[in-house]
Amino acid sequence: MAIDLNGMISPVISSFTKDDAVDEGLYAQHVDRLIDAGMHGVSPGGSTGEGAALDDDELEAMVRIARRGAGDRPVVAGVIRSSTAAAVRTGKVARDAGADALMVTPTFYNVLVPNDDGNLDFYSRVAEEVGLPVVIYNVVPQNTISPELFVRMRGEIDNLVGVKQSVGGVHSLYAMRIADPDALAYAATDEMLYTCFSLGADGAISAILALFPELSIRLWDLHAAGDHAEAMRIQAELHRVWTRITGPQFPARIKEALRQRGVDGGLSRSPSTPIDPATQQAIARALAELDERI
Repeated sequence: MAIDLNGMISPVISSFTKDDAVDEGLYAQHVDRLIDAGMHGVSPGGSTGEGAALDDDELEAMVRIARRGAGDRPVVAGVIRSSTAAAVRTGKVARDAGADALMVTPTFYNVLVPNDDGNLDFYSRVAEEVGLPVVIYNVVPQNTISPELFVRMRGEIDNLVGVKQSVGGVHSLYAMRIADPDALAYAATDEMLYTCFSLGADGAISAILALFPELSIRLWDLHAAGDHAEAMRIQAELHRVWTRITGPQFPARIKEALRQRGVDGGLSRSPSTPIDPATQQAIARALAELDERI
């Protein structure tokens, strides 16, 4: 694998206009902001980027923008589709637009949830037909990839390189880490990133990076430096604020928090609606408290 996929790979939020179109200018600004903050790579089209609501042409444009902005840093494109054929098609679009790797969810529509053999076939075909390194985005509660299945897949799929563990919290991340120590394991428990690093995570692909890129990079650097006390302090403050920001219509909440910090995140795609005033105020209080304490 020629490209280094270790470290902090930030999701990129997808900004939409009032007409529900992608605002490519804002998107490019988001990529630049993350790279300028020191992110080791970016990830367009994941959950934070509302990837399930994007068509292939939109994802293609986002990957091209991310490729230009990221320079020689990796672009890990999200693929959120509910059939093998669709995932392969979208993966090829992302590859041709300049993605270095794919972050692929298991299929998620409840009547299309496969057994272990079906999941193995799904990831085998995506990996082989697209030809890029593949990270499993383990985020679908009704179709979770177990550590045992992950090990089996890794033994049979040459370019399956890792897992982003989003279900099950730190316990599930650790189970993946010890099941296959040679695979890349990415943190996605936003409020406990340092704990994930301490358990052996090779980095993070996590929504909190898009909202607090500088603090997230600081946390990674503190881990690398072995400064446990300061890392725990930063994690505690991020935990405090994150648990008050997260909730329903999650991408819209991230955009509201960014707006309050002076960053235009645009709108979320319909049927998501603007955040209500009470939630706006709660987010404002959480951010103000964080600024006072950090």
